[in-house]
Amino acid sequence: MAFGSSKVVVAGHVCLDILPAFESRHGGPELLSSPGALVEVGPAVLSTGGAVSNTGLALHRLGIPTRLMGKLGDDLFGRAVREIIDRQGPGLSRDMLVEPGADTSYSVVISPPGVDRIFLHCPGANDTFAADDVPYDSIAEGTLFHFGYPPLMRRMYADGGDELAVMLRKVRQRGAAASLDMARPDPAAESGRVDWAALLARALPEVELFLPSIDEILFMLDRPRYDRLSGGGDLASRVDRALLHDVSGRLLDLGAALVVLKLGHRGLYVRITPQARRLAPLERVAGRSLGAWAGRELHAPCFEVQVRGTTGCGDRTIAGFLAGLCRGQTLDEAVTSAVAVGACSVEAGGGEVPAWEAVQTRIASGWPRRTTVL
Repeated sequence: MAFGSSKVVVAGHVCLDILPAFESRHGGPELLSSPGALVEVGPAVLSTGGAVSNTGLALHRLGIPTRLMGKLGDDLFGRAVREIIDRQGPGLSRDMLVEPGADTSYSVVISPPGVDRIFLHCPGANDTFAADDVPYDSIAEGTLFHFGYPPLMRRMYADGGDELAVMLRKVRQRGAAASLDMARPDPAAESGRVDWAALLARALPEVELFLPSIDEILFMLDRPRYDRLSGGGDLASRVDRALLHDVSGRLLDLGAALVVLKLGHRGLYVRITPQARRLAPLERVAGRSLGAWAGRELHAPCFEVQVRGTTGCGDRTIAGFLAGLCRGQTLDEAVTSAVAVGACSVEAGGGEVPAWEAVQTRIASGWPRRTTVL
């Protein structure tokens, strides 16, 4: 399938999410510490998860021509993922890769009242995604290629990230811009033992746009600081501007052109290389000069909403930023669109975001922002 008519290709991790419904009467932490107990729950909600689903479907909803590319097994879960995706738009799943004999990735999301969510995750076919799975000849110049969650895809982080670096290099050789999102590795798994600083030193020279969360990138670049700041939870509340400037500077030195750090309830932090020539691939995506972006550093606080759920909101925040870029918005407008789309996702409990026009109308109406000082 040719990608020439698409503005964005979203590739990477995809899975089936299984979310059992819990009632408040089930209690809190004791629910998870009762071996042998049978706990009656409500109906399960089935949805798709991972960067391909969360970011890709949000971009589609925001009116950006988007292709989705993840890897599934030829099993019942794989058929369910394709069916759920195609409900959002006929044929949206047509570029999904199916690996015969492989298991489709899935997550069981356990979220009883009063307890932080627990994810039981099987990587499945995501672990087999390789550089050769991408049809580079079908990626047109001026396309934005967004790849998400390599820490949850074994071949992408094995051997020092060889496959990831090769894939990103080939994408850029086609004249496309490369965008990369991360996930926090499991400290007890193979991904938690990877030298992520060395891996990023190989990958980021091939990346224009890098969009990790502050938790993820501190885990990868400065584990002692991550452990110190994450004690007791809510690492984002302990982050200040000096730390963000330090971390973003290191990422720019490693080769990224534009760094977006997700700060959870504290919004987004953005820092851009002063080397305007590094923004050229993104200019082809935006259809305009981005020279005024070079060297800028800014923070965008969140919008005020009633929080119903945060699942996938970081990925949808990314979709808002990418949509703003594709539509030729200014940097301030694109960052504002990003936190607005993220807020809509939080308000919907991690569900579908509104259409682009509805988001922009709400911003223009004077939608209040949270008071956040770094």
